[in-house]
Amino acid sequence: MSSEYNYDTDAQFFPFFVLTITSLITLPLTYTLLRSPSDHSSSSKGRQIESPYQPEHADIIEVQRAKQKRKELRLKRMLTAATGWLVMAYMIYLMAITARATPQIWDPFSILDVSYSSSEKDINRRYRRLSLTMHPDKREPNPAHNETAESVNDEWVEIVKAYKALTDEEVMKNYREYGNPDGKQSTSFGIALPQLLVAEGSGKYVLLVYGALLGIGLPWLVGKWWYGMKSQTKERVFVTSAGNMFRAFRERMDSGDVFAAVGSASEFRDILAGGKADTGLGKVEKRLQEADSVDIGMLPKDKKTLDALEDPVQRKTLALIWAYLSRLDLDDKTLEGEKYELAPTALRMNEAFLSIALAYGFTAPVLSSFHLSQSLTQAIPPSAASLPLLQLPHFTPKIIKSIETSTGKKDHMTIQSFMALPPEHRRALATAAGLPTQQLQVAETVASQLPLLRVEKAFFKVQGEKFILPSSLIQLVIKARFIPPGTPSTSIPPVNEKDLQDIDPPDGDIQAQKQEPEARSIPLAHAPYFARDRSPRWHVFLADPRQGKIAVPPFTFSTFDKIPFAESDGKMVPTFEVVTLKMQFQAPPQAGEYKFQMNMVCDAYVGFDYKQEVVMSIEEPGKVVEEEEEEGNYEEDEISEPEEGKHYPTHLGYSIAGAMAAMKGQPTADPNKPARQARPKRVVAKKRKEDEESDYESGTDEDESEESETDTDTDSDEE
Repeated sequence: MSSEYNYDTDAQFFPFFVLTITSLITLPLTYTLLRSPSDHSSSSKGRQIESPYQPEHADIIEVQRAKQKRKELRLKRMLTAATGWLVMAYMIYLMAITARATPQIWDPFSILDVSYSSSEKDINRRYRRLSLTMHPDKREPNPAHNETAESVNDEWVEIVKAYKALTDEEVMKNYREYGNPDGKQSTSFGIALPQLLVAEGSGKYVLLVYGALLGIGLPWLVGKWWYGMKSQTKERVFVTSAGNMFRAFRERMDSGDVFAAVGSASEFRDILAGGKADTGLGKVEKRLQEADSVDIGMLPKDKKTLDALEDPVQRKTLALIWAYLSRLDLDDKTLEGEKYELAPTALRMNEAFLSIALAYGFTAPVLSSFHLSQSLTQAIPPSAASLPLLQLPHFTPKIIKSIETSTGKKDHMTIQSFMALPPEHRRALATAAGLPTQQLQVAETVASQLPLLRVEKAFFKVQGEKFILPSSLIQLVIKARFIPPGTPSTSIPPVNEKDLQDIDPPDGDIQAQKQEPEARSIPLAHAPYFARDRSPRWHVFLADPRQGKIAVPPFTFSTFDKIPFAESDGKMVPTFEVVTLKMQFQAPPQAGEYKFQMNMVCDAYVGFDYKQEVVMSIEEPGKVVEEEEEEGNYEEDEISEPEEGKHYPTHLGYSIAGAMAAMKGQPTADPNKPARQARPKRVVAKKRKEDEESDYESGTDEDESEESETDTDTDSDEE
């Protein structure tokens, strides 16, 4: 029998084919667009701090800023996905409106209207009945039903054919084997192409395109996606970059060491791939050598690290970022563009390094990584000799040195200490240093809008409980206010004592317990040299200074429960509302007094770090009962057992109990198992009024060296 090939002249089949191929590309691409990016360092939300200041090469920075925004928008993928969805919609439209001629399977049982289990006697009886009504000699065509003599005759032929198929042994055999009483028929193959595309001898070229698409294009696309996924970590960092930074990790690292580790990432090669990657390296290194080491903030070991590099791409990367941090003019637009383009990538690689440092748990590399984030955002050298006043517009190293010499300060002056000076004194110092009054006013306006977070109170508590018991789920509650540098003391309202309390919702009010406060954002970071919008974040963690290790890993805060800033006359002014930051983790398994150093670091501004000593008091279960019995203010209540299978996770899988046990060389508990609190029956104390006031004081100037001690606050009853 012959084989027949036919084209899809009526568009019955090719929309299905095109829809399938397009969906294989469009659906995964759409998923990658909808998925939240792993890099949370930037945000399009929030207002900019208004300032007329324009840095040098502002046009190049704006070009790089626009380029970074295009990368974030992923414009090419968005256009490809949109085109794919349009094609898919059109194919679905064609499938819906096209009348498809579905081939009918010839069925003799259906023609005679008999069941498949009918006997030969039943089939003969049914045929005789049909011959009385359907025979052409006994049936007149009905014009009302569009019947003609020919159609009547065709129907009778089908009836006779069906009767023979069911009563003739050979015909029935052909029907069962080939689905046709006449035996095997010719084979028809449908090609999912409209005939228009293959007319006039062009069919072979179209088929060639189909073959290239299915045999080459689709496998290449899938392979590229697969190997791309395998070559990157879940943070979207190359595996080779993570390996390089992992090998460069040390227990003791300053910001310069972290910077050298970050510079080994492979992502920078993609930025410098245009032309020859090491073009202009000699010019950049010459400018670094000619510049004053103090001005560029390079320590001798940093220069030694740069000189020891043999890879020209890595060497150029470090040299360009050093030029960015020291704000060196390279006198070359191409090099200037690369300099500003590298900074956002360096910040993203630094966050990847932070993940590695947190896995080890040493305090020094973590703090150095946070400080490098500040330096990259503000374009300030990461060494200890950096100048915090460079964050203000129009301030230069020369002007800052003159001001610091006049004030007689040994350490570098922070924005807080400079703005704490009387206005007349600031103006006199700036004028003597060569800074015009108008430019000083611009700097003061920016400084008065910077989000300096001042801690008012910090304490530990257990929600719904009076005492902290071993292995309980505790919270470190931080009450703070945003008070920008230079804010007059007369403008700062006193703290309401009620705002410093953390009152638990009633036990029966489930809705109040689940309700979360509305997230309030703050202005974007004032970073005129950073070619990307960046939202400041605050990282709070507990460390053991004696061991040099982190007890509770950082909790990150970028939004707050109150409105920190409000707009007034085009400026962002503070509301002085008390915001609440909470860290939840598991307490140590042994009773006693634990002292930690609480570190709060803002990753977008230099000199806004804060630290203080906090004390956690864990009470013995038996002692708690005895104290309550002596007071006579207790009643016993049944304690509910923990829900089976319920797990109270801690941040990054850490608990303070596990960290303390690890420091002491003791075995740690399985973090996947729920922690049961070893405590007696619950003691419900009567309400009582607090008679002690917090003597906590927060110092923001670098001259204040005292560390305030915060006692454990566990009284969560409502006054």
